[in-house]
Amino acid sequence: MEALALRVSGLDPYVDGAIRVVAFYDTLMRRRVDLPALARASAGLAECVTGIRLHGTGRAVRVSPLGTEATTAPFPASTTVAVTLDEEEIGEVWLERTGPPNPLDDIVLDRLAIAVAAAVERYGPARTTMADPALVELAVGAEGDEVARARALRLLGFAAGVPVHVVAVCSELPLDQVGGRMCPTGLVKAAPLDDVGVVLAAAVDPAGLPPGVRAGVGGPGSPDLSWRRARTALRFTTAREPVVHHADLGALALLADLPPDVARANPDVAALARIAAVPEDLETLDAYCATGSLRRAADLLHLHHSSVARRLDQLGKVLGLDLTDPAGLTRARLALTVRRLLDS
Repeated sequence: MEALALRVSGLDPYVDGAIRVVAFYDTLMRRRVDLPALARASAGLAECVTGIRLHGTGRAVRVSPLGTEATTAPFPASTTVAVTLDEEEIGEVWLERTGPPNPLDDIVLDRLAIAVAAAVERYGPARTTMADPALVELAVGAEGDEVARARALRLLGFAAGVPVHVVAVCSELPLDQVGGRMCPTGLVKAAPLDDVGVVLAAAVDPAGLPPGVRAGVGGPGSPDLSWRRARTALRFTTAREPVVHHADLGALALLADLPPDVARANPDVAALARIAAVPEDLETLDAYCATGSLRRAADLLHLHHSSVARRLDQLGKVLGLDLTDPAGLTRARLALTVRRLLDS
C-alpha cells in the first residue's frame, strides 16, 4: 500500500498524473480495501485531510495525510463529490485543502467516490432506498402467490415475520428522498409503480415529509392489501391534509368503491359542477366543510367572517342546501369528497 501512495504534488503533467490516479484506485479496489483504508490512502495521496460520509449512518471519517484520524477542526471542503450507488446518492467525499486546489483533485475524488460505493456494496449494508420496480411489484401485487411475495420481501431486505408498511406517494421530489424522510432510521425501499410511488418500510413516520408531498398510508399487514389501502388513502389526500391513513377513513373508504357514473349522477355532486367554475367559491366551501366553523374558515381564507357568510349563503342557494344545518353540511362534505375521488 505504501509503495502505491504517490504524492499528487510530485506527479507528472496532468494526463500522466490522471492515469496514475486511476491506476492507484483500481489497485485499491482490486485489493478490496474497506472505507478506513480508502480514506488513509486518499489522504496520503492528496496530502491533505480527506473525508468520507455515508448518509445512512450519518458518521463522517476524516483522515490526515499521516494516515491518522484528523483531530483538527474541520476546514471548509475545497472539493466535494457525491457517492452514488444504484443511481442514488448515499454519501459524499471531500478534501480539506488549505491552499489552492490541485489540478488532480477532481479526479482523486471522482475515483474515491467510485471506490467508496464499491466498498459499501461489498461490505454493506448498502442502505440504498430505491429498489427494482419488478421486485416491489411482486411484493405488493395482488396476483402473486405468497411464496413469491415472501421471497421478494426477503430480497428487498425485510425479515420474515416483520410487519411491512406500504405507502402510496405522489411527489415531485425523488422517491429516495421521500422514503428517507418518512423512515430516517429503519429499512425503507421505494420504486415507481403505476404512475404512483410506492414506499415499503418497517415503520413509518410521515411527519417528516416536506411540503408538496401527498401520501396514503396503508398500514401493516399483507403487503398486497396494504398497497390497495394505501392507494385508496392517497385519493383522499388534499393540500390541507396531505397525509391520510387508511385506518382513519373508516366508512369514508366505501366512497372510493362508488362507480364513477353513479357518483357523477348524484344531485349533490352534480350541483358542485355549477360552482366549480369559480375557484374562490369552491375554496370557500372546502374551507367551511373542513373546519365546520364560519370564523375558522374565514381565518383559513384570510377574509372577514361576514364576507364568508355572504358567500356561503349564495353557495347554499346554488347547491340547494342549508349549510348552517348539520345535515346540509354533511351532504356538502360528502359531495366534495366524492368530487375529489372522481378527480383523482
